Amino acid sequence: MRFRRRLVAETNLNLIPLIDVVFQLIVFFMVATTFIITPGISLVLPTADTSEPVAMTRLVVTVVSREEIYFNKERHDIQSLGLRLFEVTEQERAEIKTVVLEGDRSVPYSLLVEVLDALRLSGFRGINLRTREP
Repeated sequence: MRFRRRLVAETNLNLIPLIDVVFQLIVFFMVATTFIITPGISLVLPTADTSEPVAMTRLVVTVVSREEIYFNKERHDIQSLGLRLFEVTEQERAEIKTVVLEGDRSVPYSLLVEVLDALRLSGFRGINLRTREP
């Protein structure tokens, strides 16, 4: 008498654990890519009651003083910043939709206007001023 084997080899591949792992990797990379490293300087940003959230960009200009202006991580003064902005290619300008401009509370308004002029002369149009909520 032959007994029939009840255990049948399962030939299907279970994709649920694979989908879980891929989903966790996607979430990890989405969160990790939103962090942008800015220069390690302490700024006291001005407060604004009407501040709105701004999307992070690849270009952050930080103004500390006339001799200390950061183009992402690169330190410049006001003259060399203008030259560095002109070195940005047209293709890079097209990819950068907005520029985030950070300025310390003690920075004179005239210096921020000079930096804004340098950005606009270089072809950047979408410029956001970073503030903090009160």
